[in-house]
Amino acid sequence: MSENDPDWMWRRARALLEQSERLSQRGAGPQRPAGHPSAQPALWEPPVDIFETEAEFWVLTALPGLEARHVQILLRGHELSITGQRPLPEVLRTAQVHRLEIPYGRFQRVLALPPGCYELGLSQMVQGLVVLQVHKRGPLPRHP
Repeated sequence: MSENDPDWMWRRARALLEQSERLSQRGAGPQRPAGHPSAQPALWEPPVDIFETEAEFWVLTALPGLEARHVQILLRGHELSITGQRPLPEVLRTAQVHRLEIPYGRFQRVLALPPGCYELGLSQMVQGLVVLQVHKRGPLPRHP
């Protein structure tokens, strides 16, 4: 894909959407019963968009229906982690499921930023999106 091709951006966007769809399908798989030997809390990965300017990265994570108290953000080195839980509404816990496309339970998305020094800036929920600003603070310090 080349920037000389007028449709390069749309082809790239379509490829990213297809990748996101595959990840969503993988993350929303069945859970094993609690007593099962290989049972682990199921994790799903919310979709993200990442934008970069000269001074920062902007990370938008789609988590509609969640409150900020259900999301934890951690920036360690050049790794950004977005974790939390989407609880199933109490009234639905005993209901018969006919279709389940919205993922519930624990989620985690770990993003590796390019090597460098970063600082978490703005962090807020806006219309179902977790909006994160990650300031660039320069290259990694060199150790003698």
